[in-house]
Amino acid sequence: MIRVLIADDQPLVRRGLALILGPDPEFEVVGEAEDGARAVALAAELKPDVVVMDIRMPVLDGVKATEELARTLPETRVLALSTFDMDEYVVAALRAGAYGFLPKDVSPEELGAAVRIVHTGEAAVAPRLLTRLISAYVRAPARPRPPVAGVPADLTPRELEIWHLLATGLDNAEIARDLDISVSTVKNHITGIFGKLGVRDRAQAVIAAYESGLVSAAGGSG
Repeated sequence: MIRVLIADDQPLVRRGLALILGPDPEFEVVGEAEDGARAVALAAELKPDVVVMDIRMPVLDGVKATEELARTLPETRVLALSTFDMDEYVVAALRAGAYGFLPKDVSPEELGAAVRIVHTGEAAVAPRLLTRLISAYVRAPARPRPPVAGVPADLTPRELEIWHLLATGLDNAEIARDLDISVSTVKNHITGIFGKLGVRDRAQAVIAAYESGLVSAAGGSG
């Protein structure tokens, strides 16, 4: 059973999420929090497997709460929620340590599937959706594009090629077809890329590609 804590400042949203997850025998909703500070406190007390975390909340917002949970309870996975899927705060949540994000209008089936994926330690973010999100973040006038940090020197040419394709939205099977290699070879390269970049998952690798200048907001090479 996956123990879930729900954090959202709107009581109706909290109740709706609980009603979606609660009846499923695979989930146990162990608590509800009305702000980020309460979410952190309840997580420390209840030790949930997954926190379904709204991004915009009072007292302590979802990004800062996620950062605190990643630091103090690394075994607790955070699934971030946002009203809009093109929301720069979701990027901040992923950087803070969230394992994925969903827009709030997802179906009950999608929510359940994402909680299961996040619980395994995988990123519950569709590559193309993530790419569009980061493109909007890079273009946002209130948030100027970060300076080019450069590409790690120890990446091999093949790893660089795969990182670029990953960042432009291709999944492992598509990368394998593009490069005429096996999916297992792609997976092995991606594991090496994550290690050299110092990132945890695909979501953070895509963010690193934008921030390094490897790809631009338009999806091309930097």
